[in-house]
Amino acid sequence: MVNTSTTTLTMIRRFDVPAERVFDAWLNPEMMRKWFFTMESTNKVANNDPIVGGTWEIVDHREGKDYRAVGKYIEVDSPSKLIFTFKMPQFSDTKDRITVEINPFENGCEMTFTQLIVVPHEEGWTEEDIEKAHDEYNSQTEQGWGYMFEGLKQLV
Repeated sequence: MVNTSTTTLTMIRRFDVPAERVFDAWLNPEMMRKWFFTMESTNKVANNDPIVGGTWEIVDHREGKDYRAVGKYIEVDSPSKLIFTFKMPQFSDTKDRITVEINPFENGCEMTFTQLIVVPHEEGWTEEDIEKAHDEYNSQTEQGWGYMFEGLKQLV
């Protein structure tokens, strides 16, 4: 068993559209293929069964390689909350947990995104090594989601 720890990333974004529109972009495969771990031009697969226990899958093809992201739904409460797992099997056996909460406002909605990131440890890591890894995982994950959320904002 690989030794791991977790770190939490939280991001908040506002949208000038109803909560239902943002929620749908997380679940509708035709919308997902345009922003969720992929772009329409590089997407090979966008499958989704958005029910508790249902699964989702995205396959993105870039620079001659396929990148596969998969997960399972834990909670689906339209249009306000999603909880699902996230895994990229080609890189790791670890499985993160993502919570998306969408709250309506007068002229749109606010999305709070939280990812519990599982960080695998290398043998002999010190507390300092673990802290550094947490910072790196948070930073890289935040950057990736930042790009995706810009695509989401343009889509909705």
